Amino acid sequence: MSRISEYIIKIKSQIPESVKLVAVSKTKPVSDIMEAYNSGQRCFGENRVHEILIKKDSLPADIEWHLIGHLQSNKVKAIVPFIGMIESVDSFRLMSVINSEALKINRVVDCLIQIYIADEETKSGFSMTELTGIGEEHAFDELKSIRICGVMGMATFTSDSLEVRKEFAYLADCFRTLKDTYFKGNPHFREISMGMSGDYEIAIEEGSTMIRVGSMIFGERNKY
Repeated sequence: MSRISEYIIKIKSQIPESVKLVAVSKTKPVSDIMEAYNSGQRCFGENRVHEILIKKDSLPADIEWHLIGHLQSNKVKAIVPFIGMIESVDSFRLMSVINSEALKINRVVDCLIQIYIADEETKSGFSMTELTGIGEEHAFDELKSIRICGVMGMATFTSDSLEVRKEFAYLADCFRTLKDTYFKGNPHFREISMGMSGDYEIAIEEGSTMIRVGSMIFGERNKY
């Protein structure tokens, strides 16, 4: 059994069945992804549209691809036909573009609202003030070709576990507020994507339903 398979099996044995593992395969070769696939993993996360497009045609068709990095509006059209989920929707303009492109091909695309939770300027995402404004205008309801399935956030890159826990708890609170206020009765709005290789255990304790794990499975990322 390969190292990749061993770590996937190990992680899955440690997390609740209700938590989905997204294996973050950015910068990794097709051969590594196939090792993970052969161990039963089907959901993979990538940061760049270009990289997904290169890899997907060399890999099994039943892979569920998640876009977890910043998405430029001019790249939306390329991934809408096949993407499993866009986790990094960080502006209403981007939501509108995804909706427009999905409508053209009669597809509904699963998306997560990325919320800014970190104490880092390099991270992006909505503030709750912005989301409240969108919700009060009933703008979410107008996006018929997007299925908003929950929220995503990235914690500060720090060894301070208390800070990380605080940020994850805040994201879970944002999820509950949005659910109760704008998505009540919506069975699709149920995901909280938070937690990576170094902090997914804390994330699960704070309510994560989806973890994005890369280096623990595949080793340190390669340079682009």
